[in-house]
Amino acid sequence: MLLRNLKLWDGVESDYSTEFDALRINEDGSLVLTTSDEVLVDETTQDLAGAYAIPGLIDAHIHLCLDPRESDPFAHGKVPESEQLKAMAERAYKMVCAGITSARDLGGGQWLELKIRDAIRSGEIQGPRLMCAGQPITSVQGHCHFWGGEAKDEISALSVLDRQVEKGVDLIKVMATGGNITPGSRPVDAQFDESVIQAIVQAANAQGFPVAAHCHGVDGIRNAAHAGVTTIEHCSWVGPDGWGKHYEPELARTIGQKGIWVSPTVNAGWGRHLGNERYVAAINARYQSMKAAGCRLIASTDAGIPNVFHEDLPKALGVFKAVAALSNLETLKSATSDCARALGLEAVTGRLADGLSADFLIFDQSPLDNLEVLENPSWIYAQGKQITGQ
Repeated sequence: MLLRNLKLWDGVESDYSTEFDALRINEDGSLVLTTSDEVLVDETTQDLAGAYAIPGLIDAHIHLCLDPRESDPFAHGKVPESEQLKAMAERAYKMVCAGITSARDLGGGQWLELKIRDAIRSGEIQGPRLMCAGQPITSVQGHCHFWGGEAKDEISALSVLDRQVEKGVDLIKVMATGGNITPGSRPVDAQFDESVIQAIVQAANAQGFPVAAHCHGVDGIRNAAHAGVTTIEHCSWVGPDGWGKHYEPELARTIGQKGIWVSPTVNAGWGRHLGNERYVAAINARYQSMKAAGCRLIASTDAGIPNVFHEDLPKALGVFKAVAALSNLETLKSATSDCARALGLEAVTGRLADGLSADFLIFDQSPLDNLEVLENPSWIYAQGKQITGQ
């Protein structure tokens, strides 16, 4: 299949390609960038008449097992497995129909998201390419302890890690701090000391697994950064005076120097704050300082928590731009090429490039000029297959 007369943004450069204007989809689902006049013998072609193509979007933080319409974090565990799997498959399908062609699932209790991952890989169902962490390592009665990853010390933490590896996960998740949805847990509190998180990172990395760390409180951010995790989730700078009020420039420099990616989980619901000028000025200043310190940001939504729907990344990106004071280009890279690098998928997806997976979106208007365009893709391809929509 050759899609012709396109304006191609490769996921990296500041504008559309002046060299290529066509995408060839090989039988193995890989891409070739070419020109509209290079048609192979007997090749099917489609003239897109100047439409715009970009890489498929990536959400770095979701939870497929969670129903965003449900406020009780224990509710999904009471639903029969067959019903859970059906609901999770539906969420995955909605994601890919929205143009989310890859995602990282950062926690569940029964490894059902791995079954969805494998069903997508086999072509049994349609959905985004998934990377799954399984049960997060957490403290006793700590954040998301109901998922089964409780650990009281380093030895038991490594036992939880080994259990995830045996189940076939793609990465390891550790709860470095408490969180909001767990009764009795406080986001400000560190759940493990630096030595335990360092042991988790070393054990995971030795087996080829990256580590994502849930971090709200500053103490937990510090422990995770010094331990050398791969990504810091949320990075909320919580302390005794509240959310975002304990930003430490030196710690931000440590995060940047270590090459740790920051996944801030900015969802569309954050838009409710954008009318508050003091809030916007403060949070813009914090993110700009983090960027100046070398912190690299990737797009993520924490989809599955209450009122954060799995398919809403395209809506969230405009809010992320406003919150972090990003350009359209920076925002799009955070959900494509930069996100792929952070997730270790840069050799697979995240860009329009020869040999990478045919994960791309086509629009009638330019997303580089207007991020709202992302909410209405004309065509979606995931792993070389056209997604026909709901």
